[in-house]
Amino acid sequence: MKKRDVLNLIRYYSEHNDAAFRNEAYGIAKDFDRSGDTELAEYVLALLSDNNTFVPQSSQAVHSEFLHKELVSQPSLPLPERIMKDLQGVLNAIGHNAGVNRFLFYGPAGTGKTESVKQLSTILQRELYTVDFNVLIDSKLGQTSKNIANLFAEMNSFTHPEQVVVLFDEIDALAMDRVDSHDVREMGRATSALLKGLDSLSDGKLVLFATTNLFDRFDKALVRRFDATINFGKYSQKDLAEVASSLMNGYAEQFSFVNRDMRLFNKIIGLMGKIPYPGELKNMIRSSIAFSSPGDGNDYLRRLYVVAIPDGERKIKDVSLLDAQGFTLREIEILSGVSKSTASRELKGKSHE
Repeated sequence: MKKRDVLNLIRYYSEHNDAAFRNEAYGIAKDFDRSGDTELAEYVLALLSDNNTFVPQSSQAVHSEFLHKELVSQPSLPLPERIMKDLQGVLNAIGHNAGVNRFLFYGPAGTGKTESVKQLSTILQRELYTVDFNVLIDSKLGQTSKNIANLFAEMNSFTHPEQVVVLFDEIDALAMDRVDSHDVREMGRATSALLKGLDSLSDGKLVLFATTNLFDRFDKALVRRFDATINFGKYSQKDLAEVASSLMNGYAEQFSFVNRDMRLFNKIIGLMGKIPYPGELKNMIRSSIAFSSPGDGNDYLRRLYVVAIPDGERKIKDVSLLDAQGFTLREIEILSGVSKSTASRELKGKSHE
């Protein structure tokens, strides 16, 4: 924890900026966790989960056929510093009550857009409601536009909008460019209705987020309706390697049978060539652990190698290939099942050929 973090906590507390205060505290907890002080990290998170903070937990009850209440229980995906700064800016904007309350998150699938909205709603201590496009979009001519108008009428009539976050997750279903020759006329009308709905949204306390994987095809008039856009495609390979390590550390705490061999884990991730985005990384690591033998704490590493490395099922059996990839004899033994002494003799024999 840096001196700057403490000063920020004091400043946000004195300004009664609960959103920024809680976000700063979450960041401090993550720093404690990264440094190995997991007990202190869990203590900070437990304090933050206490309902007796600056702002009481929301009791807003929203009744709508178009909105589905989200129960946020899982932690968000780890994010690189540059995106975290953007999200801090979002929290600052909401905290200033300056009417900046409509945000568009864009980027490839699996980059943490939806998870970030969930985390922000938790920090803001607001109820999160997601638009149900299965109900909103109707096959009857003109009905989708009417549904959109009714949805925004409901949003404008919320009794306590300051307690609500509304998420249009994968808003692409409504927001394709109206001049796209492949877009049907009905969906063009739906996009126009969405534009009108956003224009009608009162400048109150309600916070609205939207996410999209298809920003290049997004209707530009709709982009202008948002107060700010955040790019989630700003991951470097170094960022993704750090995300993988953070995910692995989290799972190692969760599953006691896992041997936390971060050196070997990081070597496997580093051999992937192009590391996938966090969503895919999370699934890959979690599945490797889930399918592994509870009696073998290293089994997940073998499974991870097989799915992460091209032709991994063949390569993991080749001692010389593993050696060429930079694995030590101990690591070769873990991955291949060949003892260190046998692997050493085999490698020496090949070096004399």
